[in-house]
Amino acid sequence: MTVRTLLVLGNVNVDLVLGEVDGWPAVGTEVVVDRSEMRPGGSAGNTALALAGMGEAHLMIASVGNDPNGAWLSGQFDAASCEWIVEPCDTTLTVGIVHKGGDRVFFTTPGHLQRASLEDLIERLPQAPGDNALALISGGHLMPRIEAGTTTLLEALSAKGWRTAIDPGWPPVGWTEANKQQVSDWIAAADISLINAEEAKGLAGVDDLDTATALLVRQIGAAHTLVVKDGAQGAHAYAGGEHFHAASPRVEVIDTVGAGDTFNAAFLASLAKGGSLGAALARGVETAARAISTFPRRYSA
Repeated sequence: MTVRTLLVLGNVNVDLVLGEVDGWPAVGTEVVVDRSEMRPGGSAGNTALALAGMGEAHLMIASVGNDPNGAWLSGQFDAASCEWIVEPCDTTLTVGIVHKGGDRVFFTTPGHLQRASLEDLIERLPQAPGDNALALISGGHLMPRIEAGTTTLLEALSAKGWRTAIDPGWPPVGWTEANKQQVSDWIAAADISLINAEEAKGLAGVDDLDTATALLVRQIGAAHTLVVKDGAQGAHAYAGGEHFHAASPRVEVIDTVGAGDTFNAAFLASLAKGGSLGAALARGVETAARAISTFPRRYSA
């Protein structure tokens, strides 16, 4: 029997990626782009796809709508690695516009993510299969009920023996004081936090990444691991008073959608196998770099 030491919880939705564009077109005009791709997405979805692409045993518990998009979406994942909660509504759709240079912007419909239930998740949580088992929560800001109960969800996971990781993402309404406090509470309740450079600056309330990171490191507990993903500059981890860094390989970027989620998958998969923090960082940046520079995407060499 396969032991699934990785549990993924969070948002899964349909992604329609278009690009690339060089600036925004004028209102009322039409732009022809060279590439389009309809694919499964969402932060948790991207992580599960990367885990499957790497051949890593995992379980994702997530929701979809009961429309044709929901049926298509659930069919894009490894059925044996997923437990689906079907909501009586349309499936959430995200349109991603890739700009010249690889940066992107997203437009998202509410859909099934607005209905995702904390209780539905908690009642389906399995017991952790071992001491290295890791559970990741991501994409919570797009799911109001999950967002409100994230600390409760983290506590429920810990009670079942899971080491917990959270990727809070960027709050759609910005880094208000309430959102800063909320994310700080999540980090305090988790064993590992995974944030990108812009999120680190937003959470700390400063524009300089080094200053922001120093402020956040002072706030985390002694047993917590803080990971800061910095795109082409690689990734940093801070734990037990130590600092680790892994440089990212130089690649020709096709699009960066899901790069951080792919990093999360490879990083946590390495830790779940007993890998060191430095080795996990290196696997994370290497896998993310490969994913964003290949089409169709590849996660393994």
